[in-house]
Amino acid sequence: MSKENVVIGVLAGIAVGALLGVLFAPDKGSETRKKFSREGSDLADDLKDKFSELIETLEAVKEEAGKFYEKGTDKAEEIKNEAKTNMS
Repeated sequence: MSKENVVIGVLAGIAVGALLGVLFAPDKGSETRKKFSREGSDLADDLKDKFSELIETLEAVKEEAGKFYEKGTDKAEEIKNEAKTNMS
């Protein structure tokens, strides 16, 4: 299981737990709505943070993939030149 799936599962569990806790709480409707609003804001902030982390990770992977590609291209060119030299 990947880290991202675990994070998504944990966030979903927190959201469901918060929702059930608020729904079964013996508060007035106005208090319940305030709690929903706070929980929603907290969840949105958490999701924004996780999304930002995901974007940073993807950017790092993209950079590493570019470096890997460049090394591979350079190595292929080197092998090609060696082959030409050996054939002549």
